[in-house]
Amino acid sequence: MPRVAFVIASHSERLAQGVVELAAQMAPEVHFGAAGGTDEGGIGTSYEKIEAAVEAALEVVGADEGNGVVILTDLGSATMTVESVLDFADDPEHLVFVDAPLVEGAIAAAVRAQLGDPLAQVVAAARSAFASAPEDMPVPCPVAAPLAEGGGECLSARALVADPVGLHARPAALLARLAGAFDAEVTINDADAGSVLELMALGVKQGETVELKACGPDAREALDALVEAIETAE
Repeated sequence: MPRVAFVIASHSERLAQGVVELAAQMAPEVHFGAAGGTDEGGIGTSYEKIEAAVEAALEVVGADEGNGVVILTDLGSATMTVESVLDFADDPEHLVFVDAPLVEGAIAAAVRAQLGDPLAQVVAAARSAFASAPEDMPVPCPVAAPLAEGGGECLSARALVADPVGLHARPAALLARLAGAFDAEVTINDADAGSVLELMALGVKQGETVELKACGPDAREALDALVEAIETAE
């Protein structure tokens, strides 16, 4: 059960709903609330809409430790409205506004929420949308070298991409969720396999071969699962 829900606050009702629709494809078990447009259906923001969406989202995930609601906005005045909602919230410690790119932040964080990560880690994933891929690329692990801590080893494998859209959007999200399920650090073409944004940035197309590396106690299991997923088109 996901521990984090989302509210997408936008000046446009259609934009908010579109981001929710896209993010829900990446994280089907996560709750997303769209709070877009004015109360009359025009362009703008609504305190009442955002407040209602926040309350509904918090009711879904509850107020246990590590649970909460991530709020993302499109433009500055929406941010001001969200800040007003937070100022008057009864449970502000479980609500976090994240100043991050709306679409990228929602997708990156949604994948982590789907894995059941706590609020702090989901917030960190949303903020990671600001980071550039070259600076955040993990250092590849040496093949078959023992780990200094935690046991396990580093292994590598290759896989032929079968999905017609390559490693993009939903397939990237599925791989990121799968990679996050194992006790291992996994890379695909030196990109963090647990980051949907890094996987999408690779631009890998159907028919291309990718190199996977995994370090950790579950390295072998992770590689086997990811290779099978990459080489099997839905």
